[in-house]
Amino acid sequence: MCDLMENPEASEGDTALPALIAAQNDRFRATWGADFTVPGRIVLTPGVVALGYEVLVQIMVAIQSFADFSEANDPSGQHDFGVFSVTFRGEPVKLYWKIDLYDPAYAFATDDAADVTKTRRLLTVLLPSEY
Repeated sequence: MCDLMENPEASEGDTALPALIAAQNDRFRATWGADFTVPGRIVLTPGVVALGYEVLVQIMVAIQSFADFSEANDPSGQHDFGVFSVTFRGEPVKLYWKIDLYDPAYAFATDDAADVTKTRRLLTVLLPSEY
């Protein structure tokens, strides 16, 4: 199992780095941000919020259980993006989720993505038209 806390041996050229970040992203996503050992925020765009509460529950469950990663949709191996569908008024609605890695103030990109003490995740849920 990957150590989800500080990893001073990890470097950008290290092949273990994407796996460590993927494990942290998976843990954040699967717990919907409730695991405070991997801190972050979740943001829903206005178009997603407009779908209503019942669809938001579908969205949360779909993102938490998302496991459809492949070389085609996850070339970095960091599990930071997903495409999925939910049902709205009997019709499928395609959505995206994306995890970006910031510094603790959410002002800039993190300078050490493997270190959860220096990194905050921002999971954004959006419609393709809002991309």
